[in-house]
Amino acid sequence: RMKIRDKILIQKYYLNVFNGIFLALGLMLLTFGLWLFVDRNNLFSVLFSSGENQLVAYISCMLLGIGSVITFTSAVGFLGSVKEIKCLLVTYMSVQILVFVTQMAISVLIFVKKEEVHNQWNNRTDEVISEYGNESLAEQEPVWNILNAVQHNMECCGRYNVTQWERNKNKENRTQIPCSCIKSSLKKWFCDVPRDSTYSMGCEEYLNTWFENNVLILTAITISLLITQIFLITLTGQLFRNIRKNNIWPNE
Repeated sequence: RMKIRDKILIQKYYLNVFNGIFLALGLMLLTFGLWLFVDRNNLFSVLFSSGENQLVAYISCMLLGIGSVITFTSAVGFLGSVKEIKCLLVTYMSVQILVFVTQMAISVLIFVKKEEVHNQWNNRTDEVISEYGNESLAEQEPVWNILNAVQHNMECCGRYNVTQWERNKNKENRTQIPCSCIKSSLKKWFCDVPRDSTYSMGCEEYLNTWFENNVLILTAITISLLITQIFLITLTGQLFRNIRKNNIWPNE
């Protein structure tokens, strides 16, 4: 029969391995949240932050909060397992359970709100197209530059196609289109070009693919965290019991 001390050593090893994975995943969330918080001109911020709608700010704060808690919790778990401090192990396991429940709730919320978020994504894209080139909204130029970069790099025009630009009221004449809708290096908002020389594809498919890829990465990190936490909670509980047994019967 394996001695309790040997069980403790094995459990400490695996607990620290999974705790290291947990910390790495937590740092990924922290980095992603920091990127959203600091870089206000990324595509997520452009399409999800307007007026009273500050979805990106909420998401970044949530990711920063979860990432910070995971980092702190990992340190507590490492110290508790190495030093075999039972109160730290209990704290570690309790926080793990709390974070696990929080992540499950967030995952369910994202699934329930997915369609709403998709509609918001499209509505905000249309809003940016309508405001594009408005001289009274000079503070929006970074947003328009991002739209130009998307159209130029993806060789697309508008959300669904070039006809969407007919709704824009900031042109000198209704036949003008953004210079980024053609193979042009001109540094101005609109160009006079024939309709048949513009990119025929809309950008919606590319934007949705980009969005889905980023959500997929975030989902993969979340699922990996949940699986890792199941192992961590189980190992921590077993380690706690064996440490307590070892203190009562140290020779077993």
